[in-house]
Amino acid sequence: MKIFISIASYQDPLLETTIRGAFDNADKPDNLFFGVCDQSSHAIDLEIFSFSNQISYDHVEPEISEGPCWARHRIQKFFNDEDYYLQIDSHMQFQKGWDTYLLSYMQKIQSVDSYSHKLPIITCYPRAFDIVDFNSGTYSLDTADTNTHIIAYREDSIFLKDSFSRQIGAITDVEITHGYLLAAGCLFAPGAFVKEVPYDPEFYFYGEEISLMIRAFTRGFGIFHIPAVPIFHLYTDTSDLKRKLHWDETEDGNRQVKWHEREEKSLNKLSMVINGEIEGVYGLGDKRTLKDYEFLSGINLVEREIVNKDKATTANFVSSLSWKNSPF
Repeated sequence: MKIFISIASYQDPLLETTIRGAFDNADKPDNLFFGVCDQSSHAIDLEIFSFSNQISYDHVEPEISEGPCWARHRIQKFFNDEDYYLQIDSHMQFQKGWDTYLLSYMQKIQSVDSYSHKLPIITCYPRAFDIVDFNSGTYSLDTADTNTHIIAYREDSIFLKDSFSRQIGAITDVEITHGYLLAAGCLFAPGAFVKEVPYDPEFYFYGEEISLMIRAFTRGFGIFHIPAVPIFHLYTDTSDLKRKLHWDETEDGNRQVKWHEREEKSLNKLSMVINGEIEGVYGLGDKRTLKDYEFLSGINLVEREIVNKDKATTANFVSSLSWKNSPF
């Protein structure tokens, strides 16, 4: 089973170790194919990788970059009908056998005879890792937490700005659960995801995840959360290793279109998607409705209302559903 790994990176000193970590810790590294958009001042010399023939690499000067969704859109042009699509950030680490683990759950879910189980998206906000010694590539992974992490709406940030709401992780002791939100930095799906829900380059940060979620949901994709996802994330608020972000003033100052203008456009487009004003592949699908989404999530996106706070902000409802059955 071939896996296409999408990595959008912005001035990230961990990009190389992320690529190596995925390859070195896979049970079947020959089945991995990387698509990388490296928005950085210095391009990577691909000759440092013995598997460079498995890497499609796009180097972009930071001043030209239009943000993460734009970068992920560029990466998807490298997709070559691989069986599965893994989208991650550029500061990740992996446990041994991560590919076998994810594929086993993917195939377990897909073995259920229902539409949403045939198109599953496994996602979460990953557990953390810490840098022990950057120069030697020594990291400490938070493997003690083996719970299933779902994604919920953050109670104090629902409809924070127009249609946009913040998301947060929540924990359940149920092995597999349905879900209603996704994390753009840790998303594993059948390859059909790339063709049916391609990245819209006009989104920036705000609006990326919820627009992707409802576009996938209304096309029949199902969100699933599993225990102990074997991919780990470096969270900037806990790390001493600093990296520039896209809105860094020194780089954004050289851009014709500033980051806040892109953000405003992104928020406007999110509302347009929700209201059915975007047609075609970047709009909503016709397999499910936003009323179906409201039932699962407790959120009425069109009216910007919290219909059921417990559904929206905790793992309680999705954990009460059998993952083997359709939630509708």
